[in-house]
Amino acid sequence: MSAFNSWPRAYPILDASFIPATGRAEYMRRLGGGLAEAGVTLLEYRNKTGSEAELLADAAILRAAMPAGKVKLILDDRADLVEKTGYDGVHVDAGDMTPAEARKLLGPGRIIGTFGGGAAGMLPGILETPADYFSIGPVFPTRTKQTASPLIGMEGVRRLRAEASAGPVLVAIGGITLATAAEALSAGATLVAIAGALFRQPDPAAEFRRWLAELG
Repeated sequence: MSAFNSWPRAYPILDASFIPATGRAEYMRRLGGGLAEAGVTLLEYRNKTGSEAELLADAAILRAAMPAGKVKLILDDRADLVEKTGYDGVHVDAGDMTPAEARKLLGPGRIIGTFGGGAAGMLPGILETPADYFSIGPVFPTRTKQTASPLIGMEGVRRLRAEASAGPVLVAIGGITLATAAEALSAGATLVAIAGALFRQPDPAAEFRRWLAELG
């Protein structure tokens, strides 16, 4: 369905809370270029509190620093801005837009992700939606995204994989570190999403290289 057939083992979620207010554009240029050189092939940009102008400015810098042929960029929430930013897809959750609505808006070539399930199991009917990947979690506590959902741990990852069966692309999300990433993959996640474990490091690109070396 999507134009993306080769999922990496790990990908960053760049939350706007990690981006400094001063020297923002230069930071984004350096960060995007460094991550692309380090081997990032998929990245989600998330900005839930900034203005649309800020979101578009950030998105444009990342797109220029992370070329379309090399890196797939996902925009959080804003399916309406995917075309304008030249991004490759969108991640939608409850309260945004349904995967079906996003697919209708963006067409068959874009990547669409959504929340797939947590402690209570996979969301009813979610696997029948036209999404390309399904986030599951939170696996561990996270400071990056406000959530009151109960943690699922590794046992939850195993349970949700069994429930989803072998086909669907499941993304383990929430507090994943380099120490726990390989275990999450072994438990059944197709890939893991990284936020704080990467962007709280002084050199995120160097840190991502470590993840690649560790996870293959």
